Amino acid sequence: MKIYTKTGDKGSTALFGGTRVPKHHIRIDSYGTVDELNSYIGLIRDQEIDLHAKDILINIQDKLFTLGAVLATDPEKALLKNGKDRLNIPKISEKDISLLEQEMDTMNAELPPMTHFVLPGGHQTVSFCHIARCVCRRAERLASALNDAEPFQAEVLTYLNRLSDYLFVLARKLSKDLQADEVKWIPKKNQ
Repeated sequence: MKIYTKTGDKGSTALFGGTRVPKHHIRIDSYGTVDELNSYIGLIRDQEIDLHAKDILINIQDKLFTLGAVLATDPEKALLKNGKDRLNIPKISEKDISLLEQEMDTMNAELPPMTHFVLPGGHQTVSFCHIARCVCRRAERLASALNDAEPFQAEVLTYLNRLSDYLFVLARKLSKDLQADEVKWIPKKNQ
C-alpha cells in the first residue's frame, strides 16, 4: 500500500465512508487535533514515568484512535446499507470515562489540595502534560463546534472533557513524583 495517493493534492480529503471535504473542514480540524493530542500523549509516555501511568496513557491513545475514527466518519454514511456500523470498532463508553475519573481520584488522594491555579512548568515532563492538556481543550472546542453542526456520539465530548482534567491531575502528580516546584499563580495587585 502506498502512503501517498495524490488524491488530496488539490486541498480535499476523504472521510471514512468516501465523502470528500476540504482539508480545512471543521471535521478534519477536529480529528487532526485529536491526532496531535495523541502524539503529545506518546511524548509523555516516552518520559521517565511509572509503569501504571504508561499503561493508562496507552489505553488513552487507543481510545483517541477510536474517537478520531468517530470524528472522521461522515454521519450520513456511518451505517452500511445493511444497517451495521461502518466503523465496526468499540465506541467510547461510560467505562472509559469512569477509568479517567478513577485515575484522577487515586492521584488526587496523594496530592496536596489546590488552593490556587498553578503555572504550567517545573519539569519538562510536567510541561508536556500541560501542552497535551491545552491541545485536548482545543480538540474539545473543535469537536463541540462540529457536534453542533453534525451530531455524533455524546461520549466523545465527555471523554475529551474528562481527559483534559486527567492530564492536569497527571501533571500535578508528576510534579510531586519528580520533586518539581509547583508554582502557584497569585495575581499581583496593581502598584
